[in-house]
Amino acid sequence: MSTTISNTSTHTGLGMAPVVPTTGALTPLGLDEVRITDGFWADRQRVNGSATLPHVEHWLEREGWLRNFDLAAAGTLPEGRRGREFADSEVYKYLEAVAWELGRLGGDDALESRFRSVVDRVAAAQEADGYVNTRFGRPGQGERWSDLEWGHELYCLGHLFQAAVARERTSPGADDGLLGIATRAADLICEVFGTDGIQSVCGHAEVEVGLAELARVTGESRYLDLASLFVERRGTGVLADIEYGRAYFQDDVPIREAEALRGHAVRANYLAAGATDIAVEHGDTGLLEALRGQWDRTIARRTYLTGGQGSHHQDEAFGEDFELPSDRAYSETCAGIASIMFSWRLLLEDRDVRYADHIERVLYNVVATSPSAAGTAFFYANTLHQRTPGESSPADEVSPRASSSERAPWFDVSCCPPNVARTLASLAAFVATSDDHGVQIHQFASATIDTTIGGAHGGRFRAELVTDYPRSGVVSLRILEAPREAVTVSIRVPSWADDARLSVAPADGADETLDVAPGYADVARVFAAGDVVELSFDMRPRVTHPDPRVDAIRGAVAIERGPEVYCVESVDLPGGDESLAHIEIDPDAGVEEAGDGRLTVALRARPDADAAWPYAERFDASHDAEPFTATIAPYHSWAERGPSTMRVWIPTTRS
Repeated sequence: MSTTISNTSTHTGLGMAPVVPTTGALTPLGLDEVRITDGFWADRQRVNGSATLPHVEHWLEREGWLRNFDLAAAGTLPEGRRGREFADSEVYKYLEAVAWELGRLGGDDALESRFRSVVDRVAAAQEADGYVNTRFGRPGQGERWSDLEWGHELYCLGHLFQAAVARERTSPGADDGLLGIATRAADLICEVFGTDGIQSVCGHAEVEVGLAELARVTGESRYLDLASLFVERRGTGVLADIEYGRAYFQDDVPIREAEALRGHAVRANYLAAGATDIAVEHGDTGLLEALRGQWDRTIARRTYLTGGQGSHHQDEAFGEDFELPSDRAYSETCAGIASIMFSWRLLLEDRDVRYADHIERVLYNVVATSPSAAGTAFFYANTLHQRTPGESSPADEVSPRASSSERAPWFDVSCCPPNVARTLASLAAFVATSDDHGVQIHQFASATIDTTIGGAHGGRFRAELVTDYPRSGVVSLRILEAPREAVTVSIRVPSWADDARLSVAPADGADETLDVAPGYADVARVFAAGDVVELSFDMRPRVTHPDPRVDAIRGAVAIERGPEVYCVESVDLPGGDESLAHIEIDPDAGVEEAGDGRLTVALRARPDADAAWPYAERFDASHDAEPFTATIAPYHSWAERGPSTMRVWIPTTRS
């Protein structure tokens, strides 16, 4: 099937977003239309720009992953090449992050210079026919496309395409050459893997997303057609079987027949995101319905409370339904980011609030958890229960992935740091959308909104979003300018906000207040400058119980407040690390606010009752337990005070 992709639009700033479908219920607002100005996410973006991006560039240089391109240009590879087979992709993710950061800032001469310098090094390594990869294709290296299961050649190109898309959308027509590098490579793989070419796919999905967005930017339908071929081929056994089974790279079942995401969690979500792009552009309702069903079951049965996904360490994969052990949670940071990509695409197509709720959960409890407060160390995996305190990761050493209970500055497999960087740099694009009738607010952050409603013949809409969420549950939208016709403002009411109230305070009239249910609260009216729409809801802490089919946490509870999951950390317990294994919580005792985002809970510690055999007719020492109170903090802030033990799910006194 061939589809014409139009990359022209009268919508202001349409290009400045990571995902720009040509059709759908909602239109994403670009980075020039939404700017985060203050609060939780503004702080994260500032740290990302000032600390994380320079940190990533430093380690790419230090570890030789950037120099690989210099060696390729000089013709001296494979000697001296460093990093894994997919190291090139981290350079491309860095470029994407910098492109979004330049768009967020509106330009920065020093950052622009660094960006162009890296692009020049990539350009010098590209071969005459468009091929670019530092791991394959030269004497002494494997032949091109000879290891599709593990070689990651197409995966790397997918990230190259996304970097070029980010650059073109934030700096249209830039003369740095990145878009040309990407299109030459895309033209090559269209020839090599097209209908009459190699009938296979990449073992790591990603190129599908990159091709779809590259098609949207350039208008070149061949790129979308190739992405569609890759999606339809997968699941038919085109890759060699491996010890984890073909499900590892989603080559066991065609995507239209799959009932849930399975196998490697990052690959599965990237594939689903790319398939959604294709289904939307082709108007393929059958494929969309299959993807919606996979999202539903994966969220309901294969997702942690934090929104993290993946419970197997050995293959970084999903487990079976309800296989969600806290202490073996892998919950890779990149899997969380990939699940946002999948969910955002479905949200743009369907306007279903559940997708926005999940995105929020992942943002606060996976994306925000990975980087340190300083932005220079990261979690690769995100466990929900740390049994031993582990050791600090030296600031100048590469860490084996997921091996430390503390964040590490860099990993042998360092996909997560640049993935976090590109997500935070482009975060404003996930705050709001528009349609022909109005504006929709999906995520809460103090921000400015400046867009046009109804296309070229519509009217300008400017507003200021003000909130200190997640510390309070008040979100105010002050209208600065609006069309003369009626406009609908829709604000997401989170699924847990069962007492939400929506008020409209016209600049020249009486306030109106009404109760609203979870979903989208709509206000349709002719707005005037000075009007305020305010959503408020109670942010009282919640005691959360698990589905009893999640065997690993039966008899335990977790504490949530707003979008944040909380955890008990040993540094806040009188007995330190050893006491974490013995605590219980009384779920009826209540949870109190302790200020600065912390909460106070009533706990008690069971006496240490070690025995020669850990099984008996009965273990019940609760009546001897000593009660005490402890403060708990948001999960995303754990391990900032040195090595510690931690748990999200706390056994109850009833168990």
